[in-house]
Amino acid sequence: MANIQTLDPNASPLDYYGWELRRQREAHSLKQGQLGDIIFCTGSLIGQIETTKKIPTRDFSERVDAALGTDGVFSRLVGLVLRSQLPTWFQPYADMEAKATYISTYQAQMVYGLLQTEEYARALLATGMPDDLESQVAARIERQRILERERPPLTWVVLDEAALRRPIGGHEVMRRQLLRLLEFADHRWMRIQVLPFATGEHASLAGSFTTMRFESDPDIVYTEDVISGHMTANPDTVREAALRYAHLQATALSVEDSAALITRVMEECYGDRPRPEERAVA
Repeated sequence: MANIQTLDPNASPLDYYGWELRRQREAHSLKQGQLGDIIFCTGSLIGQIETTKKIPTRDFSERVDAALGTDGVFSRLVGLVLRSQLPTWFQPYADMEAKATYISTYQAQMVYGLLQTEEYARALLATGMPDDLESQVAARIERQRILERERPPLTWVVLDEAALRRPIGGHEVMRRQLLRLLEFADHRWMRIQVLPFATGEHASLAGSFTTMRFESDPDIVYTEDVISGHMTANPDTVREAALRYAHLQATALSVEDSAALITRVMEECYGDRPRPEERAVA
């Protein structure tokens, strides 16, 4: 029989997902191809997910839950699976990000991860030449689900103008990415400011950083270098980061003027002005 292998459900979230999918499928007396027919995919895909050769998507998981009547089991598991696909050094940050009540970030070169479109994220992540690009893209998009909560973290983003003008993925990808930013123009829990080139020297020429606040844990400052990330709750570092961020906010354009600049960059660099119907409130 194809795709038979013994899985240790304790080995990883992905192994547990595959093990549980096989267990539930067999409990319903379904072959891989039969389950595939029910949820509109191939039996081969079912087998690849059961043997951890493919990463399940959220859509796949929701369809399995509906087909097998598993009360959201796979929809819950897939979040853990996708989180486990993040780089090991990044996972502690993602865990804290999911708990934060307030996030403030300055991004010097690229759009903040929680605001990236799938196409933009794919082009950006591909520069690292990963073996598992699609799973990394899915994991990054999964992080954005915290913005869909009834009470998401209050998030304040300062983007350097360079992040708007650097054509990651090409013009069409950038146009859609900037449009995504504009969708947050009137969002209750999100504020986006642009630090224009005209500012010249500013409080964070050394690079990007993110601070996070929590209901009961100490504030954290997060920075990245070329190959890893660093978190600290050192009070002196937290105070210094807060001071620098306050200067950045004061120097950046207002939220309204920032939206106007994003629109102008879309027109000047990517050849199109957003249509009124595209400026839907997020």
